[in-house]
Amino acid sequence: MNQRKVWMSSPHRGGSRVSSSLQEETRRRVLAHATANYAGRFERIDVRFRGALCYVDAYVEPERPTKALLRLRGETKEDYYRQFRETPIHLCRLRYFSGRKLWSVAFYTYSHERYEPTLYASGEVYGTPEDAFDLAAIYLT
Repeated sequence: MNQRKVWMSSPHRGGSRVSSSLQEETRRRVLAHATANYAGRFERIDVRFRGALCYVDAYVEPERPTKALLRLRGETKEDYYRQFRETPIHLCRLRYFSGRKLWSVAFYTYSHERYEPTLYASGEVYGTPEDAFDLAAIYLT
């Protein structure tokens, strides 16, 4: 039996390099959306790019530590705050496809410590950076 190979497109492989102008536009869009819809839930948002990928991280103000927690961790209050303020919360990774001007999304799972491909809340494979932020904002609650 002769089987023919069939080429299939994957929204979580490949992609197109993100130009510097699109990087700036995407960064502005994500930051504006985060500020308008999630103000007070983060200290700052970091949007960075590598090839076809866009990584979105958040930094939050940690809760006040108890004395018992500081003893358990063996650190001072200043060390505790410094560590948490400098540690990002990985929200999501976007993959850009220029021919369609679309983005796929992968959600960061802390249980596996990696990005896992996912669908947008609408059930679609492709969406906008703002929709991806809304999906990943669960980590900001």
